[in-house]
Amino acid sequence: MLADRDRIFTNLYGFHDWRLDAARKRGAWDGTKELIARGPDAIIDEMKKSGLRGRGGAGFPTGLKWSFMPKEVKDRPHYLIVNADESEPGTCKDRDIMRHDPHLLIEGCLVAGFAMRANAGYIYVRGEFYNEAVTLEAAIREAYDAGLLGKNACGSGWDFDLYVHRGAGAYICGEETALIESLEGKKGMPRLKPPFPAGSGLYGCPSTVNNVESIAVAPTILRRGAAWFSGLGRQNNTGTKLFCISGHVNKPCNVEEEMGIPLRTLIERHAGGVRGGWDNLLAVIPGGASVPLLPKSICDTVLMDFDSLRDVKSGLGTAAVIVMDKSTDIVKAIARLSYFYKHESCGQCTPCREGTGWMWRVMERMVKGEARLDEIDALEDVTRQVEGHTICALGDAAAWPIQGLIRHFRPEMERRIQARTQRLAAE
Repeated sequence: MLADRDRIFTNLYGFHDWRLDAARKRGAWDGTKELIARGPDAIIDEMKKSGLRGRGGAGFPTGLKWSFMPKEVKDRPHYLIVNADESEPGTCKDRDIMRHDPHLLIEGCLVAGFAMRANAGYIYVRGEFYNEAVTLEAAIREAYDAGLLGKNACGSGWDFDLYVHRGAGAYICGEETALIESLEGKKGMPRLKPPFPAGSGLYGCPSTVNNVESIAVAPTILRRGAAWFSGLGRQNNTGTKLFCISGHVNKPCNVEEEMGIPLRTLIERHAGGVRGGWDNLLAVIPGGASVPLLPKSICDTVLMDFDSLRDVKSGLGTAAVIVMDKSTDIVKAIARLSYFYKHESCGQCTPCREGTGWMWRVMERMVKGEARLDEIDALEDVTRQVEGHTICALGDAAAWPIQGLIRHFRPEMERRIQARTQRLAAE
């Protein structure tokens, strides 16, 4: 269990004030000038050593991503962009960071911006997060008034301006290039890569897009050292992580825990266990709605980190743990997710535009058993045609829940079809 002394987010539940004075008492903005004095290369090197992997879903090494930015600012300015769109169903960790501990994020923006030689940063906030955006704006004003942002930020000699940009509530804008398009005032539609944002991002300038949690933990890692952070968790899956636990548990919650904690321990220790007891568990979606579900037999022993979940053909994603007990209509639950991805597709890529709608319509028939047995294989085949054949990962996100359902609950799908067939024959 993660010791209290190792927690980065010490006001996750809002028990204390979010404002600057209170944040400073909790350790924010402590020695920020000295952190910046180390220089960009030293900061990036420390982030690499920490082993921090992106907390937005993909798990790409954060320090390595920062290092892709050009080492010199030439004719184009550099930009830091923070992805606070957080529209993955089941995920609400970034919301609580912005609501209760915004200064951790703001300080992280300054340090990360300096490391990638950016004088400006944009926090792209999900449209529905109205109160969070208001709090963030107020915290940024506090930081400006205290000389922590703007000209000669923190007395470091580095100028850094930070802006909040509110989106209009589109899931697709959680994809980094669609987010950039939206920031530029265009329709949120993913760009083809290459060029990658580090070469040509916002306004055609070198840019890096990072998740809120990834940026918010950076100053603490630099203060306490890469060895401390990498000493938590497992090899290649280091540090602490915010987990969002929802669904059929007794106490849904957000909690900061060590990477690699067993899923069962996480649920029973922090969420009060599964409703009706562990034996009443049917399945868990371990990383937000886009990753394949896991049946109880796997949930008994699986660890919550990138590699362990990949090994059981799922993923950590955003670490949004959605628990489903035996009262769940599992086929209907996945059909509901299929509708979500159909609704949120930007329509740019044919496999996604056509495939998400087709998969949802077939899933609706599967719920009622209105299908033939061979259509289960046809459905899986279509998910393979969509997966990996689109500009962004929304096609994968639409395909994976269905693949997980077929992999682990095919007998239930077959039972519904056979039951309906028998009922019609009897009539």
